[in-house]
Amino acid sequence: MIEFITGFGFLLGYFLVCAATALVLRFYVKMHAEVFRKILHMILLCSIFVLIYAFNTWWLSVAATMIFIVLVYPILYFAERIPKYSQFLTERKNGEIKKSLVVVFVMFAILISVCWGWLDLKYLVIASVFAWGLGDAAAALIGKRFGKYYIEGKMVEGRKSLEGTLAMFIVSFISVLLIFTFYSGLSWQNYRLIALVTAVVSAVVELYTKGGMDTLTCPLAAAFTMILLLYLQGGVINL
Repeated sequence: MIEFITGFGFLLGYFLVCAATALVLRFYVKMHAEVFRKILHMILLCSIFVLIYAFNTWWLSVAATMIFIVLVYPILYFAERIPKYSQFLTERKNGEIKKSLVVVFVMFAILISVCWGWLDLKYLVIASVFAWGLGDAAAALIGKRFGKYYIEGKMVEGRKSLEGTLAMFIVSFISVLLIFTFYSGLSWQNYRLIALVTAVVSAVVELYTKGGMDTLTCPLAAAFTMILLLYLQGGVINL
């Protein structure tokens, strides 16, 4: 019980500090709306470190994600009644923030249950989240700023550029590579192919996922890819 209270306290404290900082930046620093969106994106993304390291028990971390949704969702629901709330938080459509909160924390819960609870590999949770999170941020910023060649097709939703997709691939590859380097304890030969294939899968899944659900599909696809490749290497993990 003490572990949960302490860990959940860290989680709440993290979001209170980050939310206050984001509000100050929004009020006093002139920035492009997409940049502010990605700041909020990174705040949500980096909360995975709190869920991984503020708890010693995986199922308490999962419980924290569920309780956090139950507590914060109603607050966001009523906050939407505040004039210019959606505009201030640069929502693309009403309810986007609270929907993203639910999807991200459900995704966190799934990854923690599988990668930490089942396989006892915390670093796979982080690698899966950042393969999507940093790559997606790069895709949005690079694509909007430098995108000239757009990928068209019935399976592609919206205007997605080749430049943005390449940015996601490169950043996802570097993210997975660095996380494996610092956390996995494996040799370079063991994980360079994993990083490459995971980056390709993440970029392709992001390109063809509709309805903004890449928040769920990309990390889960990345996790599945890494688990499969680690298993095929033989002896790295046992399923």
